[in-house]
Amino acid sequence: MDKNELCEQIRKIYPDIGACAIDVDVNFDENKNAWIVTLNKDNKTLTTHLETEEADACMLGQQCVSLGIQVGELVKNLRERPATRQSEGV
Repeated sequence: MDKNELCEQIRKIYPDIGACAIDVDVNFDENKNAWIVTLNKDNKTLTTHLETEEADACMLGQQCVSLGIQVGELVKNLRERPATRQSEGV
């Protein structure tokens, strides 16, 4: 599976990710044997992982429930969490 294909599938499930200035990126972690999904917005970052079996099933159109739930929680947390304050030279 290609990381760009998985990103595109996530955007299909949550089309507001790009529209609401939430960036999504995925990378495969060899040590965990899982896909790491990272969402960024306003200096906030949240990550989750998807087991390869879950990601494969989603890409085949068989099941995206787990992916949808995990990414949905990340999006919700990003929207509700206050932005990280930048250091002001203290």
